[in-house]
Amino acid sequence: MQNDLDNHRSRAADAFQRLLMLMEKLRSPDGCAWDREQTLKSLRPFIIEETYEVVDAIDRQDVDSLRNELGDYLLEAVFVAQICFESGNFHIAESLDAICDKLVRRHPHVFGQNKTGLKLSANQVRTQWEQIKASEQTNDGRAPSLIGGIPSALPGLLRAYRLGRRTATVGFDWADLKDIDAKVQEELVELDEARKSGSHESVEEELGDLLFTIANLARHLDIEPEAALQKANQKFSKRFEQLEIVFKRRKQALRDVSAEDLEIEWQRIKQSEQTES
Repeated sequence: MQNDLDNHRSRAADAFQRLLMLMEKLRSPDGCAWDREQTLKSLRPFIIEETYEVVDAIDRQDVDSLRNELGDYLLEAVFVAQICFESGNFHIAESLDAICDKLVRRHPHVFGQNKTGLKLSANQVRTQWEQIKASEQTNDGRAPSLIGGIPSALPGLLRAYRLGRRTATVGFDWADLKDIDAKVQEELVELDEARKSGSHESVEEELGDLLFTIANLARHLDIEPEAALQKANQKFSKRFEQLEIVFKRRKQALRDVSAEDLEIEWQRIKQSEQTES
């Protein structure tokens, strides 16, 4: 077993070195014109795209695809680091050292002198992580902020989930599901009142509050809301595509079909799924 691990580590080191050399070549004067033109800003959409493709492979449980998508994901990291190195900022080795140091520093129960290992629960580990992070911020001269490190560019539902999870580590949370259920009902009432007021801004605000609460309800149910919504999107898309096929076979454009007939066929598709499962 140890020999296998050593071989995997050696292969990983060689493969990563090869990737670094390939990127250096592509960015060199005798490399690729397109690669040389890229900037941190131009790579931003590719980084986001590759991230979602990794997530998509995970959701589909497609291990072969995941293997390849992780390679694309690593490429973007190496690409960004190469541009930064050329600008005299840092080398990717420094990024690797930084994350390794952080992992050791924030896992004293594993790497520290007083190793407690599995004696800490997952919640205790999370709380310890945030405490160490706050201490690091103070030592660096930064005002410690529990939520300051959560990227504002995250999708809204995911960020709401992360905000709630982070603040829950210091006890700022609903006590149980009953309390958060009540909060959902409260937000629904406030949304209804805003709709009656005719104020678009109020409706937007109250709808945001409702979605934020729903994201935290998902957290209490141990469900990641962004993933749940994506599954709902996929389910809807699959059913709607089947709906299109049905009426295409009947030589009917959907715009010409009555709402009643659309609903009847929609329910039939849903029933067919339940029968198959």
